[in-house]
Amino acid sequence: MASSVVLSPRPNPPGARLAPNANKARGLALLNNNNANKATDAPAAVTAPGDGGLDLAEQMNDEVRRQFVTGAKLGEGTYAIVTAGHYRHDPSKLVAIKKIKFNAEFKDGIAPDAIREIKFLSELSHPNIIKLHAVFSTKEQNLSLVLEHLPLGDLDGLWKNKAVTYGGADIKAWANMMCQGIWFCHENFVLHRDIKGSNVLIAADGTLKLADFGLARSFADPGRKMTTLVITRYYRPPELFYGCSHYGGTADMWSIGCVIAELTQRQFFLPANTDMEELALICDTFGTPTEETWPGVSTLPYYVSPGEHFGAELKGKGRSAAKMAKPMSWWRAKFPLLGEDGLDLMRGMLTMDPQRRLSARQALEHKYWTNLPRPTKKENLPKEGGGEQKLGEDLKRKGGETPGTGRADKVARKLDFGSMQ
Repeated sequence: MASSVVLSPRPNPPGARLAPNANKARGLALLNNNNANKATDAPAAVTAPGDGGLDLAEQMNDEVRRQFVTGAKLGEGTYAIVTAGHYRHDPSKLVAIKKIKFNAEFKDGIAPDAIREIKFLSELSHPNIIKLHAVFSTKEQNLSLVLEHLPLGDLDGLWKNKAVTYGGADIKAWANMMCQGIWFCHENFVLHRDIKGSNVLIAADGTLKLADFGLARSFADPGRKMTTLVITRYYRPPELFYGCSHYGGTADMWSIGCVIAELTQRQFFLPANTDMEELALICDTFGTPTEETWPGVSTLPYYVSPGEHFGAELKGKGRSAAKMAKPMSWWRAKFPLLGEDGLDLMRGMLTMDPQRRLSARQALEHKYWTNLPRPTKKENLPKEGGGEQKLGEDLKRKGGETPGTGRADKVARKLDFGSMQ
């Protein structure tokens, strides 16, 4: 089936000081109430007068918490504990409960990653984005996110499982769902900034869901500087390595191109141990950027021209310092499952110059989707069957953590959420 784009508190009394948990309860009550109103178009709940407003907020938080029954632990990391759960009134409605661990280093004990995830998931509702059902706090000041139950693992585990076989039509279906999800994010001025196979989860019916919005941010203000220390290294676009602090949705599109490449060749596409190695690998594959191929690249803070870096070494040898991009024959041999149209789409996402790179909208308008083979229907897609334990492993990680390493990439630890976003 061809795919198409569907465009479609009351102030505290004077002198009152609220405990951190009380502040949190009131904020969560308003959040859950707003989410409910969004779905039902009902008027906002009215807080009780005087100090009773605080009691009402705590009561609303307790009511939300009592809606769910917590089950077995699925995974635990330094950042979060993930457990199975279900709605109390209907045990067949399964959820995953992600309890963010209290961290005294942050205000109210809440890590910025959790605040970002709550903010953006409460604003984004789309079939290809993980659903946030509710948020509640506990007496221990832990924050719990009630998320959609996605029992079939992730794309990273799928291509690593050699028992799972798939073809070009399956890759086309997965690629389209990722592009649909990120298109909706960008239409709502949200950058994901950590797309990778382990953050693309699989629902029971085969639908792909973008998850882990801990590094996301709004890009509605084009003049505001943004940090370059985001996106897990294997999936980070070249402009961020060169220090570009003004970027947009095409940064996410580079990441999606890398995920499609991984699905096709069933191995990491651009794996490197350091940022310098990663940039060197990118240049080996796509060619060294110059002003001719990427206008304005020489103005980026960390850019070094090939002549400056290798000029003395190569002087008099009659050799060019700039590396050439891999020829089309290399791409065809490396990614035969994509065909010519698929290669054109993926290379459009993996264009070095972000101004020439495909946007999400342009990607969804590509002829790849309507040409043969047609994308596989989601219910017929191959499934890895990662199970709930895999779901726990995926959700417990902090943004920027490289799959399988058991540690967070330095990109996440170095984030300065105060001075630059």
